[in-house]
Amino acid sequence: MTPDSPTQAELAAAGEARLGWIRSRMHLLREVRADFERRLPFDGMTIGVGLHTEPKTVVLFETLAAGGATVIGTGNHGSTQDDMVAALATKGITIYGRRDDTLEQHIGNLNRTLDAGPDMLLDNGADLAILAADRGLAGTIVGGTEETTSGGLRLRDEADGRIPFPVLVINDSPLKAIAENRHAVGQSTVESFMRITNLQIPGRRFVVVGYGWCGRGVAQYLRSLGGVVAVVDSDELKAFEAAYDGYRVGTIEELAPWADAVITATGHANALPAHVFETLADGAVIGNVGHFLWEIDVPALKAAATDVTIVATALERIDLPNGRHVVLIAEGRMFNLAGTQPKGNSIESMDLGFMLQALSLERVALNRASLVPGPQPIPDDINRHVARRVLAVLGASR
Repeated sequence: MTPDSPTQAELAAAGEARLGWIRSRMHLLREVRADFERRLPFDGMTIGVGLHTEPKTVVLFETLAAGGATVIGTGNHGSTQDDMVAALATKGITIYGRRDDTLEQHIGNLNRTLDAGPDMLLDNGADLAILAADRGLAGTIVGGTEETTSGGLRLRDEADGRIPFPVLVINDSPLKAIAENRHAVGQSTVESFMRITNLQIPGRRFVVVGYGWCGRGVAQYLRSLGGVVAVVDSDELKAFEAAYDGYRVGTIEELAPWADAVITATGHANALPAHVFETLADGAVIGNVGHFLWEIDVPALKAAATDVTIVATALERIDLPNGRHVVLIAEGRMFNLAGTQPKGNSIESMDLGFMLQALSLERVALNRASLVPGPQPIPDDINRHVARRVLAVLGASR
């Protein structure tokens, strides 16, 4: 901390000032919190969390604590908002880490979270679950949740058969797919792209890599604002869907030279691989909204660069040997949460998603015998309960 840096008390006060508006708009979590305060479903339990620490997640952590839980954990690498960490500390909730942590420090924070001996995990990207398995700690955990596409893929592939406790994958919920992944990620990606780059959408040629729920939303919102959009997806059925939705469809090799901007949203590594960089148009903007920064091969890009220049906050100009340059957003991190003045997904979408999180953790705490080990979808009754509550909050019948 430099002499001019705010104190922890000043950070906490700034964080609390930002939280009032967020809390007032998260109607679903307010209902859940009132219920949890009466019933204390997590009484005596410790929940280890690994989740982007920003205002909306703070409201979730407060809700779990109101239900009797001791909440301890870490943010995700590069997206932690320091004033939120300070605000949580005043409520007895410990979140390790800072926005400027190195990857090594972040891994240390994950280990410190597991050192606290959590009974349950609230995970993002499967970092905690897989680390617990690697450390031989998985047998002490009764269950948990996983937030993301990327984490669900890791649990089913990389960690197949290694997780002995039930993990309810929030991303499997059709509610999250529609409300958060499609609409909220679509909105926040376009809003963040415009704010970070100060470039217009109309007439710009975009390639969206990945046509899952997030990619669908990104493509939809770009096109709705006048972007000219093409889609890459290695799955023939998703490529077929994109074509029938009216998008140009091709391989990344075919479309890279055409693109003014490339946005990855796949959940997989090397969605924008090294061999494509030299074919990108001069001045092309590249960015990622998948959970992990591995979707763009940034190490290879910078290793090949003749020069790297910071041109603005969260923007780097990468000069290439062929005389062209590309502009990289937020070092390849999820730029709607790791870019300039990060806002993330909309308040309403996260309210819905975090109600799913809270009720899923409650199911694990109180009725885990009804669940099988390993990753699995949210029980249908939880999805339907949340759907009814969202319709009521929206006043959809009006």
